[in-house]
Amino acid sequence: MPGCTTSDPPAGGGGPGENALVPLDARLRERIRREGPLRWDQFMEAALYTPGIGYYEREPGHVGRAGDFYTAVSVGAVFGRLLAVALTALLDRLGRGSEPVWLIEAGAHDGRLAADVLGWVAEQRPDLMPGLRYGVVEPSLRRRGWQAARLARWADRVEWFDSLAELAAVAPRGVLFANELLDALPVRRLGWDAARRCWREWHVALGEGADVERFEWRLGGEPWQPRPEDQALLAGAADPDGPLAAAFPDGLVWEHPEAALDWWRQAAGALREGWLLTLDYGDWHGGGPRPHRPQGTLRAFRRQRQEPDLLAAPGEQDLTADVDFALIRRAGEAAGMVTEVAEPQGEWLTRLAGTPAGRREAEGWDARQRRQFLTLVHPEHMGRRFQVLLQRRMGTG
Repeated sequence: MPGCTTSDPPAGGGGPGENALVPLDARLRERIRREGPLRWDQFMEAALYTPGIGYYEREPGHVGRAGDFYTAVSVGAVFGRLLAVALTALLDRLGRGSEPVWLIEAGAHDGRLAADVLGWVAEQRPDLMPGLRYGVVEPSLRRRGWQAARLARWADRVEWFDSLAELAAVAPRGVLFANELLDALPVRRLGWDAARRCWREWHVALGEGADVERFEWRLGGEPWQPRPEDQALLAGAADPDGPLAAAFPDGLVWEHPEAALDWWRQAAGALREGWLLTLDYGDWHGGGPRPHRPQGTLRAFRRQRQEPDLLAAPGEQDLTADVDFALIRRAGEAAGMVTEVAEPQGEWLTRLAGTPAGRREAEGWDARQRRQFLTLVHPEHMGRRFQVLLQRRMGTG
């Protein structure tokens, strides 16, 4: 869930949006009065990423037992240590030369995963440390501060990048990875109009009369069409005139991951040689609308509970949607990547634990760490709901 965008999040423009003391809900109301109803992805991005007051700009502490939700990282250090086993194995395949090799994390939040990975490498693979650089793609100055404090021990080898475009200028060789980032990128929220046989887009508007201050859903009037670059990835799955459309129930909600697709394409292009890895919750259902999920997958979380109102308290609750891994995989392959892993997290981590380096790691686990591992791999916990996608870009010389 914690994540970052690849460009500066919207600050709301003029009016109250210029005053950091104005609450986020007031900024959004003023913006709607000024611009009209906001697309859901615009509302979601503002709620999560507005500098200083968005949900992911809040002080660390909303993840884990005492927070709003769990992540693989908050379960404990076992996840980061096993991830380090996988990342160093990839670097071994890449080989060493005169230039540095990179581990680059996007969506590092408070730096805990980076610290777990670097700690394991320093402890178990010190031979890699002299030529290793650790990159963090992070546009938020506030989150950079959290990360820098946690990673002070490795300050001489950590480098921050404002965006994937800035990273691409370095053209690194290595692994670019993201844990629970794509689910936190804004999505286009669409509704199927069976009578008109078209997709229409959901917006966030202000109520009328006595409810003028309340955020409410409003369905746009114009038919929605996917961008040309996304049409081939959808393979006709969202085509209003296609054979699948007859099975769409009226009002079917579909979250199109436009931002996640753009992010994956840019991430693939940022590497000169190496791998692109993501771990997140979602499925491989086939790409596009999910008739078996007629209300969509968008959810709000607060204090370990799913909240019923996605529009309530912007900036104070997490907003997230399942990752459409089939579409992300196709986007990477269309960008020249070769898929090496596409499977549930439980299977991937279990296989990692069976490698020589994984067995050595597991031999030292106590009861608490073994429980962490079971949480990560058990089908009823994170093992089945979370997926792993690993794609490789071959060197271009």
